[in-house]
Amino acid sequence: MPREVLRRMGGLGFLGLMYAPEHGGAGADPLTNLVFAEALSQSTFGGFIVTVLVHTDMASPHLHHAGNAAQLAQYMPGIIKGEAITAVAVTEPDAGSDVAGIRTRAERVGGGFLINGSKMFITNGVHADVYFVAAKTSREARGAHGISMFIVDKGTPGFRVGRALKKTGWLSSDTAELIFEDCRIPASNLLGRENEGFYSVVKNFQNERLMCGAMALGHATQAMRLTLEHVKQRQAFGKPLWDKQTIRQRLAMLSAKTEALRSYTYHCAWLMSQERDCVREISGLKALAGELVNEVLYTCQQFHGGMGYIRETAIERLWRDARILAIGGGATEVMLEEVAKRL
Repeated sequence: MPREVLRRMGGLGFLGLMYAPEHGGAGADPLTNLVFAEALSQSTFGGFIVTVLVHTDMASPHLHHAGNAAQLAQYMPGIIKGEAITAVAVTEPDAGSDVAGIRTRAERVGGGFLINGSKMFITNGVHADVYFVAAKTSREARGAHGISMFIVDKGTPGFRVGRALKKTGWLSSDTAELIFEDCRIPASNLLGRENEGFYSVVKNFQNERLMCGAMALGHATQAMRLTLEHVKQRQAFGKPLWDKQTIRQRLAMLSAKTEALRSYTYHCAWLMSQERDCVREISGLKALAGELVNEVLYTCQQFHGGMGYIRETAIERLWRDARILAIGGGATEVMLEEVAKRL
């Protein structure tokens, strides 16, 4: 992902839509932000989409929500300009959606903290400049209590990228394992209140999952467009594939489902803009979007025949990139449990 593209996006004002104007943001609402995310997601490169949306909607919001005046003044202008790219480091080998299960620890030493542990599956993990890291800060607290968030700059002694991870899809996105070995940071890098980081992580889950819905919507829309073009041109047995009733009807149904997903997605963004409790709705959206986009891409790839299985074709790339949308950001099964608890 060329950094120049991110800097150009920052210069156009796309990387700080919901942030304060005094730092260079636009002060927009979640609905405006969703319009941007849906437009961005028309790209057929899922790795590009997630690179941007992790920066704008999954990592930097931790600073926006919990940062003090000095932290905001130091970091936010560069983040909005695309000069400083961000990542959020919560997930570990044994703790994903189960945030309370993280093992990385941060202990007070002198005038700062010493972080030890590891993080896994971190998007933007290789090339980010600023990381927002979750760590346990209390040995006595259990479960969700005793977790804090920290700002860790690239190049901090004791912090390194363990390895870049090779993925099935999102190939233009860098995903990494991160290692913290006696990583010393000043107390001023504590983000928000000590031992209350869990609530910051959970609060931002809703926006993260809304963005996953936008990605699924963009993938499905583009796959349908590509497939309609293909079946109207591809000749089989002397006629275009479009003349086959089963193809027309399956695409018609998928079109209807995609339009329903779009309405649901915008409804969830409206609920967020009204500051309503929408955990049930957004959890349902994430589950539905992740499953539907895979249904759409399976069918669209099938209708491309052999060409749909060739690397570097757009439909094959979309098919690969869609798979993660039922896993990352909260697997379908986890999301359905969140819905079930609130029925």
